[in-house]
Amino acid sequence: MEEDIGKRLVRALKDPNNIEGQESIAKAMELTKAYASSGSATHFSTVTKLFFDLFEMFETGKDPRAK
Repeated sequence: MEEDIGKRLVRALKDPNNIEGQESIAKAMELTKAYASSGSATHFSTVTKLFFDLFEMFETGKDPRAK
């Protein structure tokens, strides 16, 4: 069974020395920061959802909107 993406994110954030997941976090963070600073974000929950979806996309290679 494939590991839950949430657990992968928590593990990557708890152990920044572990290389696994760090690249996905960096990419997701960069795109999320650009979105948040653009003024398009109207509520903080859209920013967190975007970060999670981007992390999932970079980790799995699949479009999270296809769920």
